[in-house]
Amino acid sequence: MEQPAYRFREAAQPAGRHSREVSRVISHHTISVLTDARRLAKMIQYTEASQAWLETITHQMNQMSYAQQSATMGGPIGLLKSFSTRAAHEIADDGINIFGGRGLTQGGMGSVVEMFHRTYKFDAILGGTEEILADLGVRQAMRAMPKAML
Repeated sequence: MEQPAYRFREAAQPAGRHSREVSRVISHHTISVLTDARRLAKMIQYTEASQAWLETITHQMNQMSYAQQSATMGGPIGLLKSFSTRAAHEIADDGINIFGGRGLTQGGMGSVVEMFHRTYKFDAILGGTEEILADLGVRQAMRAMPKAML
């Protein structure tokens, strides 16, 4: 549970500094501050949603036998993986935008954001493509739906 909070602190610290620098250049600095706050809020929302969904699936799996897991958990895990990959993409992009030019450097204050932006795609590729996993999740959910009587 320490990891997301640490990453948020890494992103939030320079965000304030970046906003002050932008405000010297742009007279409407409140727009920049609000934009950074919105981006940070979106990053927190994605992180918390992914973590909650992961904990829910983990709890479900702890309560099921292996046969039940095999029959029912493939779809939800695929949807979670697809969502987490999309969330990582959004978080990486927003992190780069918050950090500005610092988010592109491999050293210094933007190194964590730059490394995450460069490496999050490995997790997306190694676990399977988003489209295939989302399709698996939807198919499994549709199979469990009752047949409609029209």
